[in-house]
Amino acid sequence: MTPRAACLAWIALAACAAAPGLQAGEPTGHGGPPVAVAGDAASGDAASGDGADGKDGASTFRDPHDGGFDMSKWLLERHGFLPVPIVITDPALGYGGGIVFAFFHRPKGAPSTRTASDGSTQMIAPNLMGALVMKTENGSKAYGGGGILHFREDTWRYKGGVADADFNIDFFTGGGVLPETRVAVNLTGLGSMQQVSRRIGDQELFLSAQWIYTDLDPRLQDQGQRPLFDDVDFAQVNSGLGLALEYDSRDNTFTPSRGYLAMAQGNAYLTRLGSDVTFQYYRAHGYGYWPLGTQLVLGGRADLRHADGDVPFYRLPFIDLRGIASARYQDETVAVLETELRWNLTPRWAGIGFAGAGRAWGERAGFGDASTAVSKGLGVRYLVARRLGLYMGLDYAWGPEDRTAIVQFGSAWR
Repeated sequence: MTPRAACLAWIALAACAAAPGLQAGEPTGHGGPPVAVAGDAASGDAASGDGADGKDGASTFRDPHDGGFDMSKWLLERHGFLPVPIVITDPALGYGGGIVFAFFHRPKGAPSTRTASDGSTQMIAPNLMGALVMKTENGSKAYGGGGILHFREDTWRYKGGVADADFNIDFFTGGGVLPETRVAVNLTGLGSMQQVSRRIGDQELFLSAQWIYTDLDPRLQDQGQRPLFDDVDFAQVNSGLGLALEYDSRDNTFTPSRGYLAMAQGNAYLTRLGSDVTFQYYRAHGYGYWPLGTQLVLGGRADLRHADGDVPFYRLPFIDLRGIASARYQDETVAVLETELRWNLTPRWAGIGFAGAGRAWGERAGFGDASTAVSKGLGVRYLVARRLGLYMGLDYAWGPEDRTAIVQFGSAWR
């Protein structure tokens, strides 16, 4: 699990509710895995039915396409679940672990494909539901559940989840006039995220309405550090409504090999919605994927986040990169650039190399005075579900202060 997925309650629930959906198109064929639209008839494993591999338990996990270990049939036809281990090496939380159980389900009679605006055939994602539990050596723990559902041939989508968390996490003061100070904080409480999306016409464009609610009790482990904070920093209830506009042409949102994602969103936290404080949170981000020949896929990510108003310290944006501790670099505005290269060594195995840089600025430091944090790393992937185009694997990343190991479920970018 990435460091951001274990930072706060509203991030913990995102691990369950905001796991990537699926929007697969034709078999990728350009540097990506062979993803089927409604099953791969040539290999004998149609999406509905047992196909050529029979019904015995052993063949459930063998892909007739190449004979490799594969969980497509187990997930799509046998009502199985995918256990995703959580390995936490985030310095902000300490070492620990947990597990996410991901369940895939397509309602009986629901269509498995749709015709896109350009006339191509796209897979309609199966519904995805998940449950999470985690714990670390410093006493942090969380549990929760959520899901992503699709309705009316993927015209409507729902994404949501709830989580209960008790985190002991380190934050840092800005280090402007006074020296930078590490602050140990306990955050205990509940988080909920609910989102409904509507496709605009036949386009790959969605308009979403979102409600985010957290009720967290921030407590300093050293009360002598209380003068470092304002009263607003200890507000417990954040309740905000927001809108988002999203364009998504990726061939597969689990592990894309080509296409683009672009999203702009904003949330307003208001007292009339039950919030203890009033502030706004904005995010604009985009991902791109370009096949380079038949084995290489280049990815690029740009991410800009901004918070304005009476923002509690635990809701400030922070640099979100593998290898950098959660909440290590925070301020009113954060910008991140990252690139990733995937080398498909075989039809099943791939190697990953990545590097990124981020900067946080605003109240604590101006843009010119803020430092740039750089991280980089390597990883390995295995195509665990060919018919979903789903890779899983392990990343090892190192940043300015720390090194972390991260279990990845699909893409590292959310």
